[in-house]
Amino acid sequence: MNFRNLVVPLAAVGGLAFGYVQYGWPGVAAVGGGLMMWALLHFTRLMNVLKKAADRPIGHVGSAVMLNAKLRPGVNLMHVVAMTRSLGQLLSDDGAQPELYRWTDGSRSFVTCEFKNGKLVKWELVRPAQDEAPAPVAEVPPAP
Repeated sequence: MNFRNLVVPLAAVGGLAFGYVQYGWPGVAAVGGGLMMWALLHFTRLMNVLKKAADRPIGHVGSAVMLNAKLRPGVNLMHVVAMTRSLGQLLSDDGAQPELYRWTDGSRSFVTCEFKNGKLVKWELVRPAQDEAPAPVAEVPPAP
């Protein structure tokens, strides 16, 4: 069970009770105002991330290699969407756990991320095979 779902509401109720015991109704108003400010800050961040992601195609990222280098276990999906500025292409069934998302760049490289309960568990970078061999490098004769 995710204890954050239980601790945050209990802390809010505890803060409101503390405000009432110490200062009466003005204390409840002050704590309530602080809780409202906290909620509005999170809502504003979410809206800004989604507004930036709305301007890009779903599942597209500038560089899959750079995304792979920036990912860390335990970050939430909103943080990854903020890094890529794009919603990921959902690969798993709707509502299934774990959730699989994919971001692809222009060179057809892609990163597939696995999220469990909204947190990044693991990810994999896949780069396409190169069709052609690299051009040989011409040797430079030594200086006399």
